[in-house]
Amino acid sequence: MKNIRPTSAAGKFYTDDKDELLNQLELLKKSNVHDYDCQTRAIIVPHAGYRYSGQLASEGFQYLDKNVKNVFIIAPPHYVAVKNVALSSFAKWSTPLGEIEVNQEINQELAEKFGCEFEDDAFVDEHSIEVQIPFLQNVLPKVKIIPILAGNHYEKITKIIEHYWQNPKNAFIVSSDLSHFYETNEAKKIDSVTAEMIETNNVEQFNPNRACGAVGVCALVEFVKIKNYSLIRVGMVNSGDITGDGSRVVGYGSWLLHEGKKNEFIKKHFSRFVIDACKKSIMAEFEGEKFPKFEKIPAVFEESGACFVTLEKNGNLRGCIGSIIAHQPLIIDLVKNAQNSAFSDTRFPPLKKDEFEDLAIDVSLLSAPEQMHFENEQDLLNQIKPFTDGIIIKDGSYQAVYLPSVWEQLPEKALFLNSLKIKAGMPPKHFSDAFEAYRFTTEYIRS
Repeated sequence: MKNIRPTSAAGKFYTDDKDELLNQLELLKKSNVHDYDCQTRAIIVPHAGYRYSGQLASEGFQYLDKNVKNVFIIAPPHYVAVKNVALSSFAKWSTPLGEIEVNQEINQELAEKFGCEFEDDAFVDEHSIEVQIPFLQNVLPKVKIIPILAGNHYEKITKIIEHYWQNPKNAFIVSSDLSHFYETNEAKKIDSVTAEMIETNNVEQFNPNRACGAVGVCALVEFVKIKNYSLIRVGMVNSGDITGDGSRVVGYGSWLLHEGKKNEFIKKHFSRFVIDACKKSIMAEFEGEKFPKFEKIPAVFEESGACFVTLEKNGNLRGCIGSIIAHQPLIIDLVKNAQNSAFSDTRFPPLKKDEFEDLAIDVSLLSAPEQMHFENEQDLLNQIKPFTDGIIIKDGSYQAVYLPSVWEQLPEKALFLNSLKIKAGMPPKHFSDAFEAYRFTTEYIRS
């Protein structure tokens, strides 16, 4: 076992002056955008020079659970080809802020139980791990680290995360930048698709061109998928946003792991924002503006989302418009559906300004629809969960949807389904081999 891994990135990716580094880290913390009141045990953060991605990295680190004792840093190798999963045998790593201890006991377990290999040569000049350590020393000075270079085998990394997640004293940093050296508009398009893959737990088409730390990112996404967790966006920028040169940029993104569904997270932290967004959207339309003014839009609302906005006046329906499939940022979906519910629901005349104060607003945040597989109509009915499932049905050109709230009026499954068929334009007894059904759930937010 070697003693201390000396710094190689200081003076290049961040300053090698201790006092200057401490001051920089504190300034970054003071400038943090703090969207969420939560802590997490897993983050994705960038690893470029602090000038470029330091602010976004700092914003990710602020959410790390302050009670953890061990932090796995999972990063890509840039200078030495790593075919397996590489470990560092150094007892400590050094930065201008001092030394941080490596958990050698976990290192040995990784080698013995998971077939990881000690490859110190790959770590000597590697910045993707080192640049994360000063942030850790600043926010969690007493933790031990487990540096990991993931050259391949993201399935193995997923198993490692699964195994060590069981101990609440363990946390995980996935170190990764996004796209490299595209013109800024092209980079933003690419990174937007990458973000959607991460946020919908779908990395089947993920490749190293999307993120230099693709192996670690895919491993964490697969873990999140297995556990039914979510990755919540902290922020996205690129180097051109900092330098003003958009000719060849590098993209950066940061996410935190939430132990639950994204819509639950939004309801818990942003119910008031959701309702206020709807109110502002309707008022903006009255004032001839298509999009309301917001002081700050939390980053999670930049993720794709689907919602229904329901308006009631004196207990009676006054408008209801929504999206079944997430196809645009949630904030845009909220704004458009609030405005359409007020002014474009063909069942009602456009809302008048003097009605606004009497409105009650309900918002349903929809999960992604899941196709149901069944042998016949009775099999379908057996699978439906009353008061939980929203249902979409399709047959040829016929289609209709009921939100879970409809169960309050139609609590029996057969009546619910028959009514939905009538809404779609089908006879209530209709069924065919082409009949399709999808289920989804909602989180309700009420004014």
